[in-house]
Amino acid sequence: MRNISKVAKGWWDYTTMDPEILDAAARLNVKDLLALQRPGFIIKMYETRDEFFLAEALEYIKAFTASTADNPTGICGPIGPTEQLPLVARIINDLEIDVREGHFWSMDEWVADGKEVDVSYPLSFKRAVLELFYNRIDKKLRMPEKNLHFPTVAGIADYTASYDTIKCLCMQGGQGETKHWAFNDPPQRVAPYDKNPPSPEEYRKLGTRVLEIHPMTMIQNARTSGGGVVTNVPSHAVTVGPVETWKSEMVSIWHPGWHDNPFGMRLSAYMISKKIADSSVPMSLLADHPNVVFHYLQPNFGTCTVEMH
Repeated sequence: MRNISKVAKGWWDYTTMDPEILDAAARLNVKDLLALQRPGFIIKMYETRDEFFLAEALEYIKAFTASTADNPTGICGPIGPTEQLPLVARIINDLEIDVREGHFWSMDEWVADGKEVDVSYPLSFKRAVLELFYNRIDKKLRMPEKNLHFPTVAGIADYTASYDTIKCLCMQGGQGETKHWAFNDPPQRVAPYDKNPPSPEEYRKLGTRVLEIHPMTMIQNARTSGGGVVTNVPSHAVTVGPVETWKSEMVSIWHPGWHDNPFGMRLSAYMISKKIADSSVPMSLLADHPNVVFHYLQPNFGTCTVEMH
């Protein structure tokens, strides 16, 4: 029987893993991390914050400019990190880049009372996309609103189908405390998954869906977006799933160093490199995706040594 979680007993998460795997990941330094690269898994390091977010923004430009009416392409992007979004708009405007044929998918949205939150909601991801990115682009250059794809409770089927008619060249993501991308959290520890978490094969069958988020994810979002007021964070969200992720040509994960911690940034890379796929560490399932790139802001890579403060 697997270990009981040390942080949320009714859930699966990385604390239920074999301690030898956790310890091996914690020992990694930057040189060790770079040595984890293999075909299908690339690691990139950036020395400065400016370089890091500019590189992330350029992935949007590449995906948008590759799109044509006959061969539409786009990018799926996160709200966390968000620092790249104003840069995308600035690059498009200053260089007068025509992105009218481009497509953008938003990864997820909060759900309250059985429906996705309205754009007036302070934590709305759609609101962030519009304010930080779309509304800043010159109207003569930007794609029409119909080329923006937001997941909604009632529109899950249409959202999923869009990945079959438009090529997602890049699915970007950050990494949360539960080692998730989007809101692909570890599942609850209930039957039939009370003894073991779902197999990687089972988890990868999950498409866009509404789910209850992990307690650690609630705390993380309260910390990063709401001053720690957990009671203001919804307990449910609608999120893009592994099904759509595996339809994406590349999965690009960005680690600035403040969404997850030094240990988490090591663990997912270690498991992907060694092809240790376990749904209690959802990011590790990317071990089976053919084109994954991890990006690190090196000054924030940190250490896992004990430091008393």
